[in-house]
Amino acid sequence: MIGRFLEISIEAPDILASMEFYQGLGMLSATVGEVWPHRYGVVTDGNLVLGLHDYSFESPSLTYVRPELKKSLSELRARAGSLAFSKTDDDEFNEAGFTDPDGQMIAVLEARTFSPPEIVGSDITVLGHFSEFSMPVSNLDASIAFWENMGFVLTGREDEGLAGAWLTSDFLNLGLYVNPRMRTPGLTFREPDMAERIEYVRAQGYRLTQGTPISPERHTGATLLAPEGTPIYLLPEITDQET
Repeated sequence: MIGRFLEISIEAPDILASMEFYQGLGMLSATVGEVWPHRYGVVTDGNLVLGLHDYSFESPSLTYVRPELKKSLSELRARAGSLAFSKTDDDEFNEAGFTDPDGQMIAVLEARTFSPPEIVGSDITVLGHFSEFSMPVSNLDASIAFWENMGFVLTGREDEGLAGAWLTSDFLNLGLYVNPRMRTPGLTFREPDMAERIEYVRAQGYRLTQGTPISPERHTGATLLAPEGTPIYLLPEITDQET
C-alpha cells in the first residue's frame, strides 16, 4: 500500500469560504498542526476528510502518510514508475508525490498534519454517505492496473455505455469513468433518499445543477459546486454494476 490515507488535499484560495461551505453541509473542522507555512484547514464527516490549502499545487491530491518516508522512496518510485517531486532534506518536512496515468496526483507525507475531531454517529452531513472519489480516465485498463499496483482491489467494471470501474482500499473508494464530459475529479455521495436530500440542500440556498457525469442517466441526481471548484455528485442509489 501507499501508506495510511490522510486526506483529499484541495487548493482553496478563499479558504474561509470553503470552510464555511463544507461546515454548512454538516462537516466538522479538525485541529491542524503547524507543519505548513500556508493557511490550512481540515473538515471531515468521520469518513471523508478534506484538507483545504491556501497554496498552489496539483489539486486535488490524494494524500497519504508513511513514516520514515525517505526510506520508502525507492519502493514508491518502483510502484509509480517515477516521482513527480520529493522533498526529503533533513531540515524540511518530508513529502513526495507521483501521478497516475491520467495525471492524478498522489502525495505521501512523513507524518499527520491534523488531529481528527470526535464524531458521534455516521450521518452527520445533509449529503449522507460519501461513496467514492470519482475520476475521469482515458484508458480503463491502464488505470485499473495502476491502482491495483497501489494496493486497491477491483470491485466492479462496466464496459458498455458509460464505461467505468470501481476499486476499494481500507480507507478510500475510487470510481474511474471514461466520459469526455467529465473534466475534473469529484466527490460522490449516494443515499436511497438522495432526491429528498437534494431538495433540502436547494432549499438552504445552495445552487445545484441537474445530473452528474458519472451516471448513465444524464439527468439523474445533481451536482453541487464548492467555492474552490470541487464538484460534488449527489446520486440516489448505487447501481447494480457497482455493488
